[in-house]
Amino acid sequence: MLGSLVTLLPVVAVVPFLPPFGLLMLLGWRMLRPDAMRVWAPVPLGFFDDLVSGQPLGSAMLLWTLCGLMVDVLDTRLVWRDFWQDWLIVSGAVGFCLIAGRLLAAPFSAHVDTAMLFQILASALLYPLVARICSGLDRDARKV
Repeated sequence: MLGSLVTLLPVVAVVPFLPPFGLLMLLGWRMLRPDAMRVWAPVPLGFFDDLVSGQPLGSAMLLWTLCGLMVDVLDTRLVWRDFWQDWLIVSGAVGFCLIAGRLLAAPFSAHVDTAMLFQILASALLYPLVARICSGLDRDARKV
């Protein structure tokens, strides 16, 4: 929930490039600890993000749940994963959510595609930092 609130910080920019931090934190935590969250966890988190971000109600709930299910399916298909594969999976999931959210929320005549590409690129570049934050917040891993 705090990741979704990061976008409320007053940042002056010509192009809206802030990535969806809530989704990045959800996916970063899911990649780090798959057993820590239930399958239904993206629904309330997406609802909170919809309330904060102003997207149509239910869009993040649906898209975040689809991304969570996609990651679960990839977990069963891949025998092992390393950080590079996690980075690629999260970048693809965030790109999917941003493109689908654009199709749901903005009319086709809106010129938001370049800003959306900047958001996808910023999300892909920020994933290592998000993975580091998630591993720092993990209390169980620090006990070992």
